[in-house]
Amino acid sequence: MQHRIVVLGAGYTGAIAAGRLAKRLHREDVAITLVNAEPDFVERVRMHQLAVGQDLTPRPFSEMFAGTGVSLKLAKVTAVDVDRRTVAVHGAHGTDTLAYDTLVYALGSAWNDQGVPGTAEHAHEIAGRPGALRLRERLAGLDAGQPVVVVGGGLTGVEAAAEIAEARPDLDIALVARGALGDWLSPKGARHLRKVFGRLGITVHEHTAVTGVEADRVTTAVTGVEADRVTTAVTGVEADRVTAADNKAVPAAVTVWTTGFAVHPIATATTLEVSDTGQIVVDGTMRSVSHPDVYAIGDAALAMGPGDKPLRMSCASGTPAAWQAADAIAARLTGGKLPKVPLRYFNQCISLGRREGLIQYVTADDRSVRAALTGRPAAVYKELVCKGAAWGVANPTLGIPARRRRVVAPEPARPHSTARTAA
Repeated sequence: MQHRIVVLGAGYTGAIAAGRLAKRLHREDVAITLVNAEPDFVERVRMHQLAVGQDLTPRPFSEMFAGTGVSLKLAKVTAVDVDRRTVAVHGAHGTDTLAYDTLVYALGSAWNDQGVPGTAEHAHEIAGRPGALRLRERLAGLDAGQPVVVVGGGLTGVEAAAEIAEARPDLDIALVARGALGDWLSPKGARHLRKVFGRLGITVHEHTAVTGVEADRVTTAVTGVEADRVTTAVTGVEADRVTAADNKAVPAAVTVWTTGFAVHPIATATTLEVSDTGQIVVDGTMRSVSHPDVYAIGDAALAMGPGDKPLRMSCASGTPAAWQAADAIAARLTGGKLPKVPLRYFNQCISLGRREGLIQYVTADDRSVRAALTGRPAAVYKELVCKGAAWGVANPTLGIPARRRRVVAPEPARPHSTARTAA
């Protein structure tokens, strides 16, 4: 009988894992099913571009996986039973149950409203295509001079604010950050970020938390510093554009919420060992520490990187984790050698509109170093990275010929542990 591999989610990690497994394993020995709610691959790293009206290249899975042996099932995952080795899904033809021998869990993450009142009702998100398209429609309907507030000073917030400001210079764009703008960057990187924000006319509310979201405003509070120390003059940014206000309202015809991600909740309803964030705890091969027939990759996994630090939710983490998981599954099924490639970081790639960018070089454990690439060369670099990521999904072995091996290894024994949360 064929070994049944079910991959849940066809983002960067799930699609890569499915395609790489198809390249590694003999087609007669395995049945690979990829479950996804949408028929096209979504370039999640480009959602801020989609939100401002740019059209993205269609990437239908029917073309991407044609002739590979990967079977695509268009459906939404509703439940996973890791003890019975089944997955419940719901699609256009109703509900169905899929049985598996090996499960690859790559359901990813969605936006996290952090429990702030009014966020779910009034804020927009760009964690996926539906949210980006709703924001696109809303932005298109705004008149000149109306205020847009981006909440969150991380990579997603910075990219969204810059993209909107460049595409719609007639709008009043503001960014609210809990810390200082670009406080994780090197001095060179932070200076460049402030310079670009000043040129784009983006108002920055530093050391500021959003405590509530309404239809036409957000309420804020100062965080971590005294109120009289917050308003500062910043190189390249007018002094009146860098502010923080305690318990004051910031006008917002549109609020864009980018304060991190929350993983899909299905894993927490299983007997898988999960962290307090709901991520599946895995070993160095992306294999569940409690259920050896389950692998988790991407945002859904709690994997440790250099310095014994958890890998952050990002494409930079997910892609090599997908390679690792697929190669480990193939090795265990065919009696091959397990991969021992360390997962590490090299840089953080930040787009600041279509003409500017910032490449912050980092240590293996993701700490910024002095070196950074800025300006137009950085924008070209980031665009090449985005194109390369999409190409890598369609070419999961990076164009290197792969030999399909026969399945020879028996299924792993199931341990007795049924812990649900990590200690």
